[in-house]
Amino acid sequence: MLEVEDKTPLPTPDGPETETPAFRDEEGELNPEFLAAAADAIEASEVERLQKLVEDFHESELGDLLEALEPDQRPRLIELLGASFDFAALTEVDEAVREEILEELETATVAEGVRDLDSDDAITILESLPEEEKAEVLDQLPAIERVALQRSLDYPEDSAGRRMQTEFIAVPPFWTVGQTIDFMRETEDLPETFYEIFVIDPGAHLLGSVPLDRLLRSKRPVTIQDIMNAEPDRVEATEQQDEVARLFERYNLVSAAVVDNAGRLVGVILVDDIVDVLEEEADADIKQLGGVKSDEELSDTVFYTQRSRFPWLFVNMCTALIAANVINLFEESLEKMVALAILMPIVASMGGNAGTQTMTVSVRALATRELGRTNAWRIIRREAGVGLLNGLIFACIMGSIAGVWFQSIELGFVIGLALIGVLFFAALGGIFVPLTLNRFGVDPAVSSGPFVTSITDIVGFFTFLGIATAWFHL
Repeated sequence: MLEVEDKTPLPTPDGPETETPAFRDEEGELNPEFLAAAADAIEASEVERLQKLVEDFHESELGDLLEALEPDQRPRLIELLGASFDFAALTEVDEAVREEILEELETATVAEGVRDLDSDDAITILESLPEEEKAEVLDQLPAIERVALQRSLDYPEDSAGRRMQTEFIAVPPFWTVGQTIDFMRETEDLPETFYEIFVIDPGAHLLGSVPLDRLLRSKRPVTIQDIMNAEPDRVEATEQQDEVARLFERYNLVSAAVVDNAGRLVGVILVDDIVDVLEEEADADIKQLGGVKSDEELSDTVFYTQRSRFPWLFVNMCTALIAANVINLFEESLEKMVALAILMPIVASMGGNAGTQTMTVSVRALATRELGRTNAWRIIRREAGVGLLNGLIFACIMGSIAGVWFQSIELGFVIGLALIGVLFFAALGGIFVPLTLNRFGVDPAVSSGPFVTSITDIVGFFTFLGIATAWFHL
């Protein structure tokens, strides 16, 4: 990754020069001073200063900056940078952030930005647009590019056809090595990155491939047919991306041809595309393990996040009710306030699962460097809001059930208040524990679970029994 470490003097609105703060601090996180400088330049509409700040940025760094800015500053940055803004940066941000940005941009601006992208990056952006706006953007593109992008969009989501690049080099088998090399030297619009050339017949059917190292080691008069691999690595355009990723992993591939159901060459998948797939699949697995939807992002709102997590917590509440019913079988063996013992597993279980949900998202975000000092407090506030909102909802549900079950409105109030406190503190524990462990150099993915479970159990039992004791004067 490129680092912006030099401190070049920049003009300020008042006239004197100041030094450009480094983009990242010593720990590799986004520097708050740089973020403040960029925000100031945006607010003051200082185009030259903003261009100087981001002139050496890699697309991933520009994406990090976009995510760190306030929502209203993101489209403004793009407008100020104009043609110098690399639209590939939009593929590096959360989907929710990308959609918000695209909503604010003019269709002509999006079309101009998409035109300069590799087809796979262009598809990522087009997928985030409403159908009507997507059609408008495509209409403003040259016919050849429009047809290629539309063909990719017609393939199923999460398929090789959606992931492929439609830019590739294909030659006939009767060409010589010299002809092929001269063709690549003279052609201006070659793919930005490629590792092999493909061999096709007049109908575009894939016949073979030639790795670049073999091509460069061969004599100029040798024909391509003589040095090509007659069984090239290929995948169907409709094949699922996770299956393609396994193929790359199994055979250590760096690229593979993508063919349609008739065997015609339609694109190529590179290893960098597969890295993204592997990350997405791992991200989804980890989130789902904790009962979180795979598409949840740190940029999502409190209400969207609450709705996405509610079903899993509701299922957990139902299973906890079953456990409580089993304890109820031993009612005669219990002495004081039997209902408390019966309801205790519900409080502990819901608190534990709420903490696990928050912990799962936090640990993953720390591992991918999406969560750091610059956005920690914002995410903490979001998680606290989600915990409080879920607590209020489940307080009403469980309070009503307990009141009817034990014929005691007071007991319904007690467990309702307990659930509000438990889910709120479980959410805080789920993010504070990983952040604290990470701060002290301990791997949060390994150690967060036991700490979060212990905290939620202790807080859950103390809150529930403490409220009950004070309420009923036991």
